[in-house]
Amino acid sequence: MANMKVLLPQFGMGMQDAEIVRWLKAVGDKVEAGEPLLEVEAAKATVEVPSPGSGTLTDILVAEGESADVRSHIATILV
Repeated sequence: MANMKVLLPQFGMGMQDAEIVRWLKAVGDKVEAGEPLLEVEAAKATVEVPSPGSGTLTDILVAEGESADVRSHIATILV
């Protein structure tokens, strides 16, 4: 068992940060690689962020309505 960091991806060249619109999974939920994990708003567009791996979502570090920098650690999955 290991922890996998979920990082906020960069969707465009000028993207510096994004707002978390909605988490589609809750702490304790099982997730599959590629499955939508959350929605973010960047450059006035809402985009789904897929899970980077399969396992159990153990931590959500950035709440809905908060912003995070690109490539920052926003959640953790136990794989």
